[in-house]
Amino acid sequence: MYREFFGLEERPFSKTPDPKFLFMSQAHEEALARLQYAVEERELMLLTGDIGCGKTTLTRALINSLDDEFMPILLLNPRLTATQFLRTIARRIGVTIESRYKDELLEALYQRVYELHEEGVTPVIIIDEAQLIPRKETFEEIRLLTNFQMDDTNMISLILAAQPDIRKRLRHRAYDPLRQRIGLFYHIPPLSVEETGLYITHRLSVSGRREPLFTEEAVSLIHHYSGGIPRLINSIATTALLEAFGREDDLVGKPHIMEAVKEIGLDGSG
Repeated sequence: MYREFFGLEERPFSKTPDPKFLFMSQAHEEALARLQYAVEERELMLLTGDIGCGKTTLTRALINSLDDEFMPILLLNPRLTATQFLRTIARRIGVTIESRYKDELLEALYQRVYELHEEGVTPVIIIDEAQLIPRKETFEEIRLLTNFQMDDTNMISLILAAQPDIRKRLRHRAYDPLRQRIGLFYHIPPLSVEETGLYITHRLSVSGRREPLFTEEAVSLIHHYSGGIPRLINSIATTALLEAFGREDDLVGKPHIMEAVKEIGLDGSG
């Protein structure tokens, strides 16, 4: 329907974290570089950013960039007790022990990580939405995983991707041992108005559209109402495209954007 009308091969503003649509702003380039460094150096890293800023897409891009010497383990639901967390990690790297005792589970986990180290493989544990981890005890198990090390190197790399409020939580004195183990911190800021235009152009190009589709005024309005958050940019742009398609307009301009933000409720009306 609207894709054919606008000369698009696929939906340009889908909300799925497809790495091919990843727009590498300066901040996103820096974030990915630090993620790759954290993996190579077997560090614990905390990546933060507002909802919809691209954290999940960046972690997918990181996974796609890893070669065979790394074993990515992605946790999408971190609402786990300490024991559930350890069991989940153990299953993902091939530990079959079913003991009820945590010390036995940890020992089996360590042995498996050591075996992988001898084979030249490093587990890369990526915990998405880490701010949802419910208990301090689970964070403590994450810290203890950083103890899996040889004399000269760690045997595990850990990435925590979370919303910014996790930083306030980690500033509490009870989390000092974990915070001191974090070797890298990075926060992804919103896109500037210029980057918003480049972001829209990039996604349209990946979708097969080479000519401009949004007016400069439309791009400025999208940035204003989205605050430079990619997920909100996608929502506004998709709704505006449908509005323009319904009116059989060739370009997306101010009327379409204003109708889109009203429909989504970003103009304060919803």
